[in-house]
Amino acid sequence: MKYNRILLKLSGEALMGKRQYGIDPERLAEYAQDIKSITDKGVQVAIVIGGGNIFRGVAGASNGMDRVQGDHMGMLATVINGLALQSALEDAGIPTRLQSAIKINEVAEPFIRRKALRHLEKGRVVIFGGGTGNPYFTTDSAAVLRAIEIEADVILKGTRVDGIYNTDPEKDNSAIKFDDITFEDVLRKGLKVMDTTAFTLSQENKLPIIVFDMNKKGNLLKVVSGENIGTKVKL
Repeated sequence: MKYNRILLKLSGEALMGKRQYGIDPERLAEYAQDIKSITDKGVQVAIVIGGGNIFRGVAGASNGMDRVQGDHMGMLATVINGLALQSALEDAGIPTRLQSAIKINEVAEPFIRRKALRHLEKGRVVIFGGGTGNPYFTTDSAAVLRAIEIEADVILKGTRVDGIYNTDPEKDNSAIKFDDITFEDVLRKGLKVMDTTAFTLSQENKLPIIVFDMNKKGNLLKVVSGENIGTKVKL
């Protein structure tokens, strides 16, 4: 395996599958099997998942809701998704721990870095819920922050497209895909990979990002094995 410890970033929308909202159990089961394919190879896996399939704080704020309240609701949505993913992983026979950045001790451990590292070393998948625990920060920022804290080798951003393009490939058939690209070029070209705070934090800490299609079975194993899947953002 090319990478020994990864941080997998999933969007909340990815859990919807073909539904309009909520969680699709079939999609969860598919993700669990893909994750099992790399844990079986000894890869240490941490996961950060968004909450957009349930609630988005930014969307709430745009409709007149207090932004801080909205972001707290979004954090709770990520914990709900984390519980669902934990259940799917354990059904697949993978020992899993859910750690939350906000105190919710009845359903998740508090985030403690040393404890998270110990879980990873013991072969448990660790899901980080609750974002960063602070409003105004996205789950992209949470993913980069946690990846740095656990000393991950790479951030794998699982999306529904197979990499980074110069324009939106879902709207433009002539969009050109990059096999790899530097952090500077992403910023210069104004490409949307992560929000600027998360992206800059990753760049400053020399943490590579790979954007790939998580919905294609087997892609996760290929990425972790070092195959040229998706787009790698490098220094």
